[in-house]
This record gives sequence, structure tokens and C-alpha cells, in this order.
Amino acid sequence: MPASDMPEANATAPQATLSRPDSAFREVTDHNGRVYRIGETDRQLMGRSRVWMVILPWFAMMAISSSEYAFTSAEETLAEGHNWHGAHIFWLLGVWVFFQAAIAFPAGKLRENGTLSARNAMILGAVGTVLGYLALAYAPNVFWAYLGFGFFGGSGAGLVYATCVNMVGKWYPERKGGKTGFVNGGFAYGSVPFIFLFKSYMDTSNYGGVLLVVGLFLAATVAASGFFFKDPPKNWWPAHVDPLTVATDDPRVRRSLLKNPPADHQYTPMEAVRTGVLPLMWFCLLCTAGVNIFGIAFQVPFGDEMGFAGGIVALAMSLKAIINGTGRGVIGWISDRYGRRQTLTFVCVVLGLSQFAVYFSGSIGSLPLFLMASMVSGFGGGAIFPLFAAMTADYFGENNNASNYGLVYSSKLVSGLVGSGLGAVVVAAWGYGGAFILAGSIGLFAGGLSLFLRRPKPVIPATPPDALALSRA
Repeated sequence: MPASDMPEANATAPQATLSRPDSAFREVTDHNGRVYRIGETDRQLMGRSRVWMVILPWFAMMAISSSEYAFTSAEETLAEGHNWHGAHIFWLLGVWVFFQAAIAFPAGKLRENGTLSARNAMILGAVGTVLGYLALAYAPNVFWAYLGFGFFGGSGAGLVYATCVNMVGKWYPERKGGKTGFVNGGFAYGSVPFIFLFKSYMDTSNYGGVLLVVGLFLAATVAASGFFFKDPPKNWWPAHVDPLTVATDDPRVRRSLLKNPPADHQYTPMEAVRTGVLPLMWFCLLCTAGVNIFGIAFQVPFGDEMGFAGGIVALAMSLKAIINGTGRGVIGWISDRYGRRQTLTFVCVVLGLSQFAVYFSGSIGSLPLFLMASMVSGFGGGAIFPLFAAMTADYFGENNNASNYGLVYSSKLVSGLVGSGLGAVVVAAWGYGGAFILAGSIGLFAGGLSLFLRRPKPVIPATPPDALALSRA
């Protein structure tokens, strides 16, 4: 780890303490001018343990996951039932991913300026979820499917995703990797029951009713979970952890802060962009997310073409989703121990190599290898998202994390269309072999890019502690 990323200096840095006698909290300032609000517990702020801001977002993330991970399991039924020809199914998924990512930054800005509360964002997400399923069930033509599922469904899922990921990071600023990974994991393995439902039990005679019931159930889950969401105050830091030193009785917190020290400054989006680090994160996520979405979109049709039975292909996709989700929690825990950037490089390499393994195992007709490669691919494809989410807060702070991560996550605007829609073009032109080799090469390239990621130093001079104290007097 570069010396600039090490936090030991915080332990001896000059600091200022801003006390407010009429309040339960006080504010301390580190040597970079970053302010921490300490003294208030989670129970004082919302009447319950902050663990609920892990459990509730986890349920909501599981509820929206089927729209992405289970969608291709329903592609044959939808294409036949609606008489959709050509690559509409793949472009539908690409459009859904586009709007799921597009909503992240504007939603983050609205959340941070107080225009949109977390609860209202989740309610809007629930509405978008049910509209997406209604469109898939009853759209009279493909335009309404693009509008209902692609625009409303994707935007709704994006609101839920962005709100959930940022919520857990705000409540666990001192050890966010494992918690963010756990919540993020629900976005994958929550789809497993629906993969089997759509692939094995839904057909052209019942798909409308099945999709309607599923949409209503998932929307209700999102709305019920989001009703209890609450943000902590700006600059909040847990009362039992000293933000100015890594000295703490909890070895997990101490190890996490040593490997992933807090940001030196609460960056605004434009400040984060000017560091050059955020654009590099954007491009790295573009590459890895594109490879992940390519695998989601084409593993099922590739398995079908290689002669594997439909139930086996559904099993492979389910295993991919399970490992994709559980891997997010595991990799978050690993990144707390060994560092976010180091873990990201490892994951990119795994993601790239697994694409070669998926194609090789399918081309020789080896079912065990195909299942194993699918699981490894799922692990790599899922682990990138919680790493980037936690890394964004590590590098740029928590106060503007909804907007900053919204900018990073906006790379999925492009990667969704490339991985799904353009992926169909590449498969048609080069075959599955050329497409999987290209995807694997892009994953390895992203691993090389990740080596250049570093925690930035403040782009503006930090306010001296004494001046800050005077401004607050």
C-alpha cells in the first residue's frame, strides 16, 4: 500500500474538538480538516440498532434482483408469448440496465440535498418494480415493454439499489466492506427461486399471471423494507470508535481502518472527478460490469446451444447467482482485512480467466466444468460491485457518497448496452468463442487498470482547525 494511503499520521495529527453543550454530540476535526460527528449512538438516532440498516436493505435488494438475473430464464417464453423476434430480449435487458444505472447520480443528488428521502425513494422504486413486471406480462407490443420494463422497471431498481448500498455505508463508515458486500449480495441470490420458476414452470399459457403475482410480491417487499429507512446525520461516526486514531479494542475495526483508512476529505462530485481517480474507477467498472452482464445475458443461450438440458442450464445460472451474491459478502469481508484495491485486482483477474473457462467447458461438453466455471464467473462478476461501492466512500467520504458512487456506477449505462445488446452483435459476428475470449481479455485488462487506483489527497486546501472553530463560534 502506498505511504499516502496509510493512516498512522492521524494518530498524532493536530485536532480540534467542537463541543455543543446543548446537544448529545460533539465534532472533532482531523489534520486534513475533515469533521467527524461523534457521541451519538445508533439507538439514540433511530430507536433501534443500526443492524436494521443492513437487514432491511438486504431484503429490498433481493426483491429487485430477479429483474436482471432471472430475466434471461424467461426469454424463450416471453419471445414466443409476445411474438418478439430478433434480439429484442437482449436489448430489453440492456435498456433495463441502462436506466438502472442512469438514475443513480440524479437520485443521489436529490437524496443529499433533502429533496428525496430514503423512504420515498424506496416507494418510487417499488412502483417502478411492479410496472416493469406488468409490462412484461401484458405489453401489447415491444415498445411498451421497453417503456415499462426498460425505463420504469430499470429506474425503479436503480433507486432501490442506490439507496440500499449508500444506506449501509453511512451507518457503518468504520467497517463498510463486509456489510456493503452482504447487502449487495442480495441483488444476485435473491433471484434464484425466480430463475427456476421462469425457466421450469412458466410457459405461454400462464406467464401473464405468474409475472403479475411476482411483481406485486416483490414491490410490496421493497415498499415494506423502505418504510423504515433512515439516514444518519452528516459526518456521523459511531461513538465507540475514535476516528482520529486506529487504536480500538475491536481488532476487526482496527485492521479495517489500517487497510482502508477514511477519506482525507468529504469530496463533492466535481472535486472527486478532478482528482482523476473517479474517472479511472468509472472506466474500470465499465469493463468489469460489461463482462458480468455479458455472462448473465449469454450463459443460458450458450448452454442451450452446447446441448445441456434446460434444467441443467437453470441450475448453472442459479449457482452463478448464488455464488455471485454470497461472493459479494465474502469479498467485502476480505477487503476489510487485506485492502480494497488489492482485492479488486484479484477479482478482476478471476473474472477474466473464468470467461475462458466457461467457453472451454461448454465447447467440450463437460457439465461439471461448465457448472464450476459458471460459479467462478459469478463470484468475479458479483464481487466488483461492493468493492467499488466501499472504495468510493473510502476515497471520497460518506457525505456525498450517493452522488459520487452514482457517478462511478453510471458506467453501467454503457456496460449494460455493451454486455447485452452489443454482446449479441459480437456473438452473431464472431460466435460464442470470439465473444467469450473478448470478454475474458477485457476482464484481465481491467485488472491491470486497477493497479493504478490510489486514495486521493484533497484537491482544495483543508480549512485550518482554528479557523473552523472560529466559524462555528
